[in-house]
Amino acid sequence: MSLIEMLASDNVYVKETLSKGKGLFAASAIKKGDTILTEKPLVLCQFSWNRQYNYVACDYCMRSLETAQNMARRLAADYTLELPYHEQCSLSVQRVNSIYKCPNCCIPFCSKECYSEAYEKYHKSLCLHPDEMSESPVYRIEEAWKQLHYPPETASVMLIVRILAMIAQSQCPEMVMSEFQQFFSKTKNEEHKITHKLLGNKFKEQIILMHSLLQEIVPTGELSKLLTISGVQSLFALIGMNGQGIGTSSLSEYVHNIDAKVMSDNEREQIDAFIDQLYLHMEKESGSFLNCEGSGLFKMQSRCNHSCYPNAEATFPYNNSTLVLVATEDITKDEEICVCYLDECQRSRSRHSRRKLLRENYLFECTCSLCESEVDHESETSSDDSEMSEDASDS
Repeated sequence: MSLIEMLASDNVYVKETLSKGKGLFAASAIKKGDTILTEKPLVLCQFSWNRQYNYVACDYCMRSLETAQNMARRLAADYTLELPYHEQCSLSVQRVNSIYKCPNCCIPFCSKECYSEAYEKYHKSLCLHPDEMSESPVYRIEEAWKQLHYPPETASVMLIVRILAMIAQSQCPEMVMSEFQQFFSKTKNEEHKITHKLLGNKFKEQIILMHSLLQEIVPTGELSKLLTISGVQSLFALIGMNGQGIGTSSLSEYVHNIDAKVMSDNEREQIDAFIDQLYLHMEKESGSFLNCEGSGLFKMQSRCNHSCYPNAEATFPYNNSTLVLVATEDITKDEEICVCYLDECQRSRSRHSRRKLLRENYLFECTCSLCESEVDHESETSSDDSEMSEDASDS
């Protein structure tokens, strides 16, 4: 039995499927709304532009480090705004004022415990004094990446940097490398396509630049195989295919707590109207990207295959990177647990459009129950397709 199968919770197990490789399956019946599994990432990082736009998050667990009120004020550009029931924010002003910062590089962490874990895993190799930062390969590779990936971001080269740092500073590099082995599953041709998608039309030049900078960041040793040109391309395929988006927000947690609070009908009507207006105001000022956002690799959740009609979804209810996989439908024993790789807008497209998106971004033809049921449906073609083709050519 493989390591991943041994790590399966009581609710799930991993097995090989006929057409999709390994998948995640229910070990017993699961009801809609139930938690399927809870999991922390092997590695994560906040998106670079997200951090630059003042979304302050713990460098290790990505907990949002603003109070709900300060976050709402910043996003709404209204610094007089007062949130009602402010005690429903779990992040107090006192706690924000006591945020732990790395003594050398001043990067913020939500606690000394998070800092210590980060330092032991990867931060020791990457920590630089601010005076050294602008000349460092870490800074240069992140800046190069940012010029290729303006918001909204879907991946980050810094995830690769942290993986390499974890391997380089580990006392047992082989064990750390084996942790990531399950994510290397694509052929060279597939990796080539994914790298092209991530780095754009000049990806050959960009992969050489990234390769050069990565070699400067960490010593080779155990990393010699990964730091060849083809190895770096494999790493980009790894983050492109397996990176799970992470979103955290003190404000979202506050709203969730408000929703759960017992209050009169009149109070409920007033607070709901206030929150609705607040989100409209924030979207007008800051757009639709209101969370601390990043990407991580999750060992169990990454085994979930895609369906356009999923029976589960990944959530982040604790204002940190802890993923909770929740059932969105009743799931029978031995049924496969599937999530949707498409965002909410993409899911509403025609079968033809959905399959094209999945083919371009994930390199497979979707044969889920929804796609199969729509084979002869009139939505097989869509006016959205022409827009998608233009979007694809622009990228």
